Amino acid sequence: MANFPSDQYDEIPTDLARVGAHRAPRRRRGGIWFAWAALATGVLVVAGVYGMSLMFPSIKLELPVLAGPDPASTTGPSSSAAPVVEPASPTTADPITPTSPLSISVFNGSATNGLQNTAGDALKDAGWSNPARANAANRAEKDTIVYYRSAEYEAIARGIVNTLGTGAIQLSDAFPGAPVTVVVAADYATIVG
Repeated sequence: MANFPSDQYDEIPTDLARVGAHRAPRRRRGGIWFAWAALATGVLVVAGVYGMSLMFPSIKLELPVLAGPDPASTTGPSSSAAPVVEPASPTTADPITPTSPLSISVFNGSATNGLQNTAGDALKDAGWSNPARANAANRAEKDTIVYYRSAEYEAIARGIVNTLGTGAIQLSDAFPGAPVTVVVAADYATIVG
């Protein structure tokens, strides 16, 4: 065997624990990265669904952290119930003026054909403005509901219920076409025969 002369690379310092190009083994931190990724995904999903619930009323998500205190658990003097709004008649309804008549829509939510025309004619004959008429997307409704867009139309909605002889009122912005929308149902069909 050949004998090579010694050089600087043959001398190993005594303070080194390793010799050569060795590296320390990698620490495995996959669990920590996975936990952070899962947490970030959860936060983004909850924030997205909550944001959608604010934009679309049909999606309901109420976060207890953001909802505030429960009104039933609040102590203090009890407030009286909100005053009941008296039903309006076609002659006393403020938004109805000759220059800008109140826009009303009537949808037939029952299986009875033409019920929207019967209800629309009844409202027109009672003095309300002539409503727009159409069939509802769901023709299996059981209860007539008069939807009103804002509090200023509540008295009108109650007056329309009185005119039709049946129904309930509900504050909703589900029908943007008119401030007051009537969805007649099977209960109205039994009244008018």
